[in-house]
Amino acid sequence: MEMPRRKNVDPIYSMCVQPAFIIGTNNEDGSANFAPITWVSATQEEGDGYLLVISMFGTKKTKQNVLRTGMFSANLVSTDMLPLMDYFGSRHAKDGNKDGRTYAVSRGRALDVPVLDQSRWVYECEVSRTVETGNSTTFFCPIRNIQMDERLTCRDTFDVDLTVLDPVIYSGKYHSLGKLLGKIGDFL
Repeated sequence: MEMPRRKNVDPIYSMCVQPAFIIGTNNEDGSANFAPITWVSATQEEGDGYLLVISMFGTKKTKQNVLRTGMFSANLVSTDMLPLMDYFGSRHAKDGNKDGRTYAVSRGRALDVPVLDQSRWVYECEVSRTVETGNSTTFFCPIRNIQMDERLTCRDTFDVDLTVLDPVIYSGKYHSLGKLLGKIGDFL
C-alpha cells in the first residue's frame, strides 16, 4: 500500500469531523428556540454514565437559554433535515421567532425541552458543569433520556447503525455517510 504524501500548512484549517445537531432550548416566554451546533462530543463520567459535551461560541440566544435553564435537547440532523438546519442557522432569535418554515415540535419525555419530531435521535440533557474558553462555553451534560428511531435495534452501547440515522457530518461543509464498514475487531 502506498503511503499518502502530506504537506505542512499553517494551523488555520479546522477539519474536525463532527455530527450536526439542532439544539432545542426554551426562551424566557416558554417558546421553542432552535439553532444548529456541531461542536458536540461525549465523554464518560464516573461509573457507567456518559456526558454529552457541547461547546457554543458567542452570545447566541441558544447559549443564553442553556445558561439560564440548564437544559436542552440535542436533535441529530439527518440528511433530510438539511434545509431546516440551514434555515435555523441563517436566522437569529434576536430578530424574532424562527417560524418561516413548517416543523413539528413536541416536549421532551424526561425534561421540559423542545424536541424536533423529525429527528431520528434526540438527547435530552441537563448541564452539570461549564468551562469557559475565550468566547466559547463548553457544557458537560448528563443525558437524561434518548429518543431513538424505532427502526434501530441496539444490543449494546456500540451497536448503533448510523446508516439508519443518515446523519449529517460537518467539517466546514456538509457530508453524509457512505456505508457500514464493520465493527471493532473485524479487521484484526
